Amino acid sequence: MSLPIFETEWEGNWSWGDQKVSYIYAPAFEPGNRSAAILIHGFGACKEHWRHNVEALRKQADVYAIDLLGFGRSSKPPSRLFDEPNRPGAACYSIDLWAEQVEAFISTIVGKPVTLIGNSIGGVVALATAARLEAQAKPARRVVLVDCAQRAIDEKRLAEQPPLRRWGRPLLKALVKQRWITTPLFQSLINPGIIRRVLKSAYPSGANIDDQLIQLLLKPAMEPGASESFRGFINLFDDRIAPDLLKGLTTPVEMIWGQNDPWEPIEEARRWCNFDCVERLDEIEGLGHCPHDEAPELVNPLLIGALGRSNNQI
Repeated sequence: MSLPIFETEWEGNWSWGDQKVSYIYAPAFEPGNRSAAILIHGFGACKEHWRHNVEALRKQADVYAIDLLGFGRSSKPPSRLFDEPNRPGAACYSIDLWAEQVEAFISTIVGKPVTLIGNSIGGVVALATAARLEAQAKPARRVVLVDCAQRAIDEKRLAEQPPLRRWGRPLLKALVKQRWITTPLFQSLINPGIIRRVLKSAYPSGANIDDQLIQLLLKPAMEPGASESFRGFINLFDDRIAPDLLKGLTTPVEMIWGQNDPWEPIEEARRWCNFDCVERLDEIEGLGHCPHDEAPELVNPLLIGALGRSNNQI
């Protein structure tokens, strides 16, 4: 039997409407700390993907890590695409849904100033949450993007795609709506061998690809309903993209990026430095898409520094 990744007393569940949301709360080492870090995982991951970061970040803040709806131990309701009729209990998986979830979590459970830290698609969710908080005049102190998803497949970026992909887009969109395609495709992906191969691409150094990581990704994906968030996500052809969100933000933004990320090119992150809200970009040589887990000894000091700058905003 494997040992739990986090302390049992840190684990909590919160009811968001009819849905269960799983999270952890790791209090700061300093009693009475007045700030919080909210850790938001990427697609296919879960709160345990921050396994090597939570303890270090407690030096600066209370730490919360949350399972987005459809992932981890949170509820996995059936998917409803934007052009499908509403039905009770279904969820329209989208950046806005997850941002609404995180915003409500902050208001209901956290109740203090926050720094939002997101990896991959969790970075886009963090930006969308920051925009919602600004609209309520309750801005986050800071957003930290860790290899934020660039969503090159989005319709707003279609002109950047090769001609064949542009021409094939209508057929692709028609196919990935079908559960008879998405469910067996998802089932074919959730085996340890394939997950390990994907991780070897995402973690180019090969560090920290261990059995614990395989299991924390595999176990939630084997639960009933897990294929529904996959169906919802791969149908997000016209949703939020980071540049549009960055353009409208006043909340300070920092970025941490693995230079060898095979999916989210560092060149795009460098272009994002032109947005007024972006204060810095820390590039890490030799690392990939999940540097916080691949080399926490390099990323944790950067995250702690960002939280320190957030605390100085008090």
